[in-house]
Amino acid sequence: MGDRLLVIDEGTTSTRAMLFAAGGACLATEQRELAQHYPRPGWVEHDAEEIWTSTLACARAVVDAGGGAGRVAALGITNQRETIVFWSRRTGRALAPAIVWQDRRTADDCARLKAAGHEEAVQAKTGLLLDPYFSASKIAWALRHCPQVAEAGDDLCIGTVESWLVFRLTGGLHISDATNASRTALMDIGAGRWDDSLLDLWGVPAAALPEIVDCAGSLGETLPEHFGSTIPIAGMAGDQQAASIGQACLAPGDSKATYGTGAFILANTGGEFRPSRHRLLSTVAWQLAGRPAFALEGSVFVAGSLIKWLRDDVGLLGSAAESEALARSVPDSGGVHIVPAHSGLGAPHWRPEARGAISGLSFATGRAHIARAALEAMAHQTHDLMAAFAADGAPWGVLKIDGGMASNDWLAQDLADMLGLTVERPVFVETTALGAAMLAGAGCGMFASLADAAAMRGAVERFEPAMDAGVRQARLAGWKRAVERVLS
Repeated sequence: MGDRLLVIDEGTTSTRAMLFAAGGACLATEQRELAQHYPRPGWVEHDAEEIWTSTLACARAVVDAGGGAGRVAALGITNQRETIVFWSRRTGRALAPAIVWQDRRTADDCARLKAAGHEEAVQAKTGLLLDPYFSASKIAWALRHCPQVAEAGDDLCIGTVESWLVFRLTGGLHISDATNASRTALMDIGAGRWDDSLLDLWGVPAAALPEIVDCAGSLGETLPEHFGSTIPIAGMAGDQQAASIGQACLAPGDSKATYGTGAFILANTGGEFRPSRHRLLSTVAWQLAGRPAFALEGSVFVAGSLIKWLRDDVGLLGSAAESEALARSVPDSGGVHIVPAHSGLGAPHWRPEARGAISGLSFATGRAHIARAALEAMAHQTHDLMAAFAADGAPWGVLKIDGGMASNDWLAQDLADMLGLTVERPVFVETTALGAAMLAGAGCGMFASLADAAAMRGAVERFEPAMDAGVRQARLAGWKRAVERVLS
């Protein structure tokens, strides 16, 4: 067996492959941008074939850089969740554009089902709410509106992104790990299987769905043609669950926040499934040997994508890194608040029709104030979620942060100040990929358990709260008013 772990990290805006040593060191990395397609307002699509070709190219590059497939003990996969792919079982080719998790085209469908009283039953089985964020409504839409999907019959395969990649990597294995399956709104997460009543509610054919499997173990093998010889697939998890594992959130009460395209906070709740009473999500944190662990989750749809929008579409920033320098250049946001509801508002509001707003502008406002307000919005949204978690009986002690935005020291300190908590950041912030490596290492026997694999996490930095309570309350009051204007 080799001594290295290959990870495919297929995200929303890029595809990446990384090669890890057993001690956690990243030995090689390769990344490619993923094109975003917006055919109509509120619609977001990816080209599933581009996802596949980019994934294969990145993985081949790091395998070659690491000395070939013979050096690789196992492959772990982590992916953007809820995004749904439709493909031919016979040819393995995509039948339609992948509908991305950010897509809001099914908002009216979800609203109708909610008005008809279905949300309580859906939440009781899935831990989720009726929102276009989740895969089920996207599948139902494609079955109604995409002829090539609707007419595929027994040839149709449907799956989240890890399922699509495994099918292509193995030449036809159709599986999905329990974390990704738990994000479709089609899985009874207490029972660990697709639910007939949910399939009927959305009109989804069971035969098109993958088999639900564990997150670690002997899950499959890549075709030898891809890397020169076979590589065992031994770990899979959705990106946020993988990040939670990479942050060693392995005990009840452990909490992490990932600030990437969106922001996602998970708190480990142990082996018992419990629906939220405060508009959070219950989800599978991981599943090993058929036994799931669960988490509560708060999902914010717009985080790093706000900075990207200010850079690429508004022209306010020359680079994402410039936002930190601009935030430091002014003492406050000058009364400016940004509510980043560009894709609707997620937890705890769940208002898909909401749209973003910048308020408090004056002739004294400069681009530094707007940049600072954009970063401040991260802590404001996180504070709203902290209150909801506490109300659900899952208060945070220490918040572990990661993701691309977490490398911003100003943001990390602002989170500590606004939450009144210690914020902990690993020196290696790419914990999503690291979590997939930990799963693969446990799955192939390199580590005896996930707890043993957690040694890969390495050193951490800590940020302690230092903000005056009056300043914190004034900012939160301004944020509350800004959100109320958006919601009204």
